[in-house]
Amino acid sequence: MNSKEEELLDGQNEAIKQDSFWTQALLVNTVQSPQQISYSQVQQISPAALAYLGDAIYELYVRIAYLMPLQRPDSYHRLVVAQVRAEQQALHLRSLTPHLRDSEIEIVRRGRNAATGRPKRVEPEIYQQATSLEALIGYLYLTDFQRLTELLQKLNLEK
Repeated sequence: MNSKEEELLDGQNEAIKQDSFWTQALLVNTVQSPQQISYSQVQQISPAALAYLGDAIYELYVRIAYLMPLQRPDSYHRLVVAQVRAEQQALHLRSLTPHLRDSEIEIVRRGRNAATGRPKRVEPEIYQQATSLEALIGYLYLTDFQRLTELLQKLNLEK
């Protein structure tokens, strides 16, 4: 095996380790949840509340993704803020859309319609798309963690 192949394999192993770390980090919180939420209860949660949860999960995912290599806190902050902006979330939603199932597209639609207020610096359509992504993430966190992990791994976070 030549050195380029070894580097490629090392890079794949590192990606697998990071994905595993992400899964384990969130799984701890999911498994140890003080109360399990049934599917019928999840269906009653408003899209705005799903987006509220999804926003936190998405930011945690981004923070974990940028944790390595070790950096100064201000560097982490700049990297994370660039990814959690509404504009970047809208781009991520567009990149995931071809991979979404019909039920997930419905959650995205509900999330888009739930976006009421918006920051002045963001166009309404962008804000709606960002809220849609957050609602999808919140929904999948509660209903299908494996699918959430699969979709998040498809995101191209700029490093």
